[in-house]
Amino acid sequence: MGILVGLVVTLGCVIGGYMAMGGHVDVLFQPWEVVIICGAAFGTFLVANPMSTVKDAGKACVEAFKGAVPKETEYLETLGVLHSLMRELRSKSRSEVEAHIDNPEESAIFQTYPTILKNTDLTNFICDYCRIIIIGNARPFEIEALMDEEIQTIRRDKLKSYNALVAVSEGLPALGIVAAVLGVIKAMGAINESPEILGGLVGAALVGTFLGIFMSYAVVGPIATKIKIVREKKNRLYVIVKQTLLAYMNGSLPQVALEFGRKTISAYDRPTIDAVEQSTMNAGGEKQAA
Repeated sequence: MGILVGLVVTLGCVIGGYMAMGGHVDVLFQPWEVVIICGAAFGTFLVANPMSTVKDAGKACVEAFKGAVPKETEYLETLGVLHSLMRELRSKSRSEVEAHIDNPEESAIFQTYPTILKNTDLTNFICDYCRIIIIGNARPFEIEALMDEEIQTIRRDKLKSYNALVAVSEGLPALGIVAAVLGVIKAMGAINESPEILGGLVGAALVGTFLGIFMSYAVVGPIATKIKIVREKKNRLYVIVKQTLLAYMNGSLPQVALEFGRKTISAYDRPTIDAVEQSTMNAGGEKQAA
């Protein structure tokens, strides 16, 4: 919603200001200039990126328009599933814990937290490191180094679509000039026409420059930035898991380890200690009742 409102405000101010100066809106309607610029931009986007990145860019744009950042419920569920697993690690045998992490889809713990279970990548991340903890041979600093490397790899993968769209944004002004040059070439072919016709052709050509710059700095660039913000916030879930499990490996009780993870959440989004305690207590009560 924020993106749509922003685009409406931006376009309204630009077109409104242009009309207030006495400009004619119909002059800006140059569909073939749009075809040249957008077609060339999309073509270079396809040339520069593998199909997996192209598909992910579409998914990332949808996430950006929806503002699909983790909400408090998702943070609480992440902490809740970690709390339940740490309690299992402390009190249950290896085989009982392995039953949860080897098949999370059928685990009563993960079924209690459906939002996390739907996030396959995060679920696998949690299960992989719980499995390493069960094995018991790895030291905390080794696990921390491995987690850092994997989180960085995940971050690079998730930001490929952002980097690809930034490259498109940087190229759009030049593509606008290409469209303008083609328009000028067309105008030069009508050099013998009246000044009114020739002026209209030159004006239409300059619209290409306007569109290239506008689409770069007012459309594609801001959307790319929004994608980065959304993906960075989603990546924060992995950091929560990392800090919580490392605190547990270093001897903290499950409830204390949760506080290490909670503190990695942005202050604007961080659930309160009471909310975390209430969430874990309710989940524990539901589990016992089941």
